[in-house]
Parts: sequence; C-alpha cells; structure tokens
Amino acid sequence: MTLLITVIILALVFDYINGFHDAANSIATIVKTKVLTPFLAVLWAAAFNFLAYFIAKYIIGEFGIANTVSKTVVETFVTLPVILSGLLAAISWNLLTWWFGIPSSSSHTLIGGFMGAAMASVFSLNAVHWTDWVSASGGLNKGVLTIAAFIILAPLIGMIISIFITTVVFWTCQKVSHHKANRWFKRLQLVSSALFSIGHGLNDSQKVMGIIGAALIAATNDPSIFGAMPDWMHMSSVKEMATNDKLAWVPFTCFTVIALGTMSGGWRIIKTMGTRITKVTPLEGVVAETSGALTLFLTEILRIPVSTTHTISGAIMGVGAFKRLSAVRWGVTINLLWAWILTIPVSALLAALFYFIVRAFGI
Repeated sequence: MTLLITVIILALVFDYINGFHDAANSIATIVKTKVLTPFLAVLWAAAFNFLAYFIAKYIIGEFGIANTVSKTVVETFVTLPVILSGLLAAISWNLLTWWFGIPSSSSHTLIGGFMGAAMASVFSLNAVHWTDWVSASGGLNKGVLTIAAFIILAPLIGMIISIFITTVVFWTCQKVSHHKANRWFKRLQLVSSALFSIGHGLNDSQKVMGIIGAALIAATNDPSIFGAMPDWMHMSSVKEMATNDKLAWVPFTCFTVIALGTMSGGWRIIKTMGTRITKVTPLEGVVAETSGALTLFLTEILRIPVSTTHTISGAIMGVGAFKRLSAVRWGVTINLLWAWILTIPVSALLAALFYFIVRAFGI
C-alpha cells in the first residue's frame, strides 16, 4: 500500500511538473504579443486545461490516450517498482530540460521511462509492445513505434496545417488594413490559446491517468482497496474511470493538478517558444495555436499520446516558413529536434538506472 501511494504521489508530481513545463506551449505567443500579462495568461491556460476534463468525460465519453499509455508495457511486466523507476526518470529529465529551457516532450519522457524500467526488469526488449496490437477484447492498441513516429509527424502535421491556415488568412485579409487586422487577431488569440490549452489538458492529463491506472492494477486485485481496478479489461475502456465511483478521483485529480502546474508557468521555455524559433505576431500566434490545437484534437481521436511541445513548435515553424524560410532559426530548430529524438532513449536509460537503484534498496 505504501509503495502504491508513493507511486501515485510521484505520478501527480510529474503531472504538476508537466503543467508548468508545458505552460509555455499555450501562452508563449499570447505573452510575447502582449495580449495578456504572464499572470493572466497562465490563469487563462489553466482554466481551459481543467475544462478539458468535462469535455473528455461528457462529450468524448472516454480517455483513450490513458488507455494507450497504460498498455505501452506488456501486462506481465507492469509492477510498482517498474512504474516508480519510470516516474523518477521522467521527473528528472523534465526538470533538467526545464532548467535549460529546452521544450522537450513530457509525453515521450514518461513513455520512455516506463518502457526502459520494464526492459531493465527482465533484461529483454520483449517487455514492450513495439508495434500495434489487438487486445483480447478486440481493441486496437498503439505500439511504441507508432507513438515514436509522432515525434516527427506531430510537428510536421502542425507545420502543414499552419502553412495552410496562414495562406487562407492572408488571402482573406489582403484588403484589410494592418492596424485593423492586428486588433482582430489580438482578440482571436484568446480563442486560439484556449483551444490549444484544451488540447493540452486532454492529451497530457491522460498520460498520468494511464500510469496511475496501471499502478492500481499492478498493486492489487481487490477493487475495495484505494479504488484499485480489478483487471485490465477496465483499462481497455478507460471511461470506467469517469463513471466508477471508486475511480472517478483519478481523472479529476489529474486534470486538476496539471492545471495547477500550468498556473506556475514555465518562463524559461516561453522565451524559446516565443522568440528564439521565429518572431511571432498576433496573426501568426492565432495560426500557430489553432494549428497546434487541431493537431492535438486529431491525435485525441487517434488515441495517440503526442507532445504538445512538438506540436506547437512545428506550427510556429510553419508560420515562420510561410514568410520566408530564413525567418525560422533553423539552428535552434535542429537542436530542438535532437532533444526530441533523444528523449525516449535517454529517459529509458535513466529509468533502467533508477530501477537497479530501487531494487538495490529492496523495493
């Protein structure tokens, strides 16, 4: 029981860190274009992070991304020490990248940690679902390779959508004065930022839900203890978390904690996102945030956990590239791409190290 509680607390700590680590994604442009002050911007983003809970529960009706994350590792190898080690690795990497202002992926950090600890526990690559697979209930589950592919696909989709929307906007507003258009888009940034914050809440809160769900299953088969889920069939339909009185605290808490984390802000990363990739105007801010939000909504439908950081970065690159390719600071972009690619393997190695330490202490 103590280990289970420790894992849940650490998962929520990760959720909180995820919030302030990724706060920059939805408010960097709105702060840099001076639509809102930093304080009001984080409050705005946090409110829509939490609103995403009600959208998932009452409109979407399930938490598909949580299901995907929970089943990254083969059921047999999911244990509390494995989950603990993965969380320690994910938290460490998130804090490190936050300190250096690198907009890395909390999603891939968590998945990399989870799978790295599992492989270390049995010294085998077979502890992980690498390719898409069909569960006993007949549901199609996403494998690690599909999730990893979106390290490239998510920013690429965001970039393509942003170039398309920018083209449409420029064609539509070509006869509108610059001053008038600027005033319109400053107001519209409130809407686009809200949409992206909803996408952030939907995507990132569910990753922690998946980890907590896996921990509850691994801990006990007694559903009366701390709301533990009795079997993996409950996870195959994760909306059980929203309708089962003993599990309803999981999604509500995860969405609440990420909103609190967002309120703490991630000012170092705001600087990278808002100015170092390309200079962003209110119009471009609206396009980037809307493009990022649409990408997140698409991956929510596909039940694929993606990085909100990668998504908005790709969208910002798209609006910069529309002006001219030289408007994007490609040197910064290449550095970011390397950080993104290295996130899963580095997190996996860290988790393996933490697993050996955890086991050395007899946990």
